[in-house]
Amino acid sequence: MARKLKISLSEDELIRALRNREKIAVEALYDMYSSSLYGVISRIVVDTATAEDVLQDTFVKIWNSFTTYSSDKGRLFTWMVNIARNLAIDKIRSKDFKNQNKNQELENNVTFIDEQRNTVYKPELMGIKDLVDKLKPEQKSILDLVYFKGYTHVEAADELGVPLGTIKTRLRMAIVQLRKHFN
Repeated sequence: MARKLKISLSEDELIRALRNREKIAVEALYDMYSSSLYGVISRIVVDTATAEDVLQDTFVKIWNSFTTYSSDKGRLFTWMVNIARNLAIDKIRSKDFKNQNKNQELENNVTFIDEQRNTVYKPELMGIKDLVDKLKPEQKSILDLVYFKGYTHVEAADELGVPLGTIKTRLRMAIVQLRKHFN
């Protein structure tokens, strides 16, 4: 059986082929980058079958959204790695993924024990809400979104119209302030 040669194009040739939607672009993309992208994905998504699905989704997204790629903003590989990484993170954060990976028996036992002991998590009873209320308004709003409403840092940045770096800095400063009350 003849071994198929891997297709290898220069980055410029690959970009040109992708822009022109040529068949060789898809083959070259897979041959040249599948193992690297799979490596990034499999560090985030441990399950092999799911990681392979994310890799497939990555190539589809690269193909469908290639018009958004700009070489002025970075290299093609970096752009593709970001797509793969983001899709992998989205996958492990998705409700379907979380639900399929739950250990139902353990979950049911914990719920049963909590119901028997009337255990409920109420941050206001621990005084945390009072401590958060004493923070600066910009820190309080970020903590409220991220810790009490379950937003990701990116979602909080979008919601508040603030850069992601600012969100992370304010969140870090708020946590530093709260730690002072517990040490």
